[in-house]
Amino acid sequence: MPLSRAALSLHVPPEQQPAVLAALTELVSDGMAPRHIARALLLLGEEREAGQRMSDRVQLVWSPPDLDAVDARDTAVVVQELFRRAQSSVLISTFALDERKKAEVLFGELATRMDETPSLSVRVFANIHRKHLDATPAAVLVREFAARIRRQVWPGKRLPEVFYDPRSLDTDLQQRAVLHAKAVVVDGRFTLLTSANFTEAAQERNIEAGVLLDDPRLAARVTRQLDHFVQTQVLRRVPL
Repeated sequence: MPLSRAALSLHVPPEQQPAVLAALTELVSDGMAPRHIARALLLLGEEREAGQRMSDRVQLVWSPPDLDAVDARDTAVVVQELFRRAQSSVLISTFALDERKKAEVLFGELATRMDETPSLSVRVFANIHRKHLDATPAAVLVREFAARIRRQVWPGKRLPEVFYDPRSLDTDLQQRAVLHAKAVVVDGRFTLLTSANFTEAAQERNIEAGVLLDDPRLAARVTRQLDHFVQTQVLRRVPL
């Protein structure tokens, strides 16, 4: 079939037809056979399709929503959607945690689902903060943090497993470190990597950026890294 806009009309949008027709005409003029052009276009189409599938598995996540100018998803909406989607496991890593009513908004639905579904496993990795010049024994700070989780943070009856970095409680500033990673992993498939903490301010008002990925391999790698921290006691469980 000779090259023409009519021949392209079934495959190419009208506004792109002149440019595509010119490019194909140039290939024919250079001696490229129609079958070779068809093969090249097929390969190009397959590459574009694969790229689109990958793009569909990666979503940009920003907050606050009222400042969005790139059609990104809202952090708070994505987090709650992930919690509702969870069937077997939820992993949460955060530096800061809100309390009372704010915590109920953040964790209420997940806590209810956890109470109703005994098979749903929830693990929280969070930082325990030592105030400047505070010499309180680390064991006391851990007990106080556990009480805070039970009374002010987690709104459900069945508590998640909670882990912390003991280095955050070191009295030596040269040795102190914090658990600063923010991530959510659900069902070993969906991973949200974000700058946002689990606070109302971070998810609703602060300018925070993240990415949501539908990739079981990535989810497994993030989970495996945190599991390694637990197994080697880099991170330790908070006795609740």
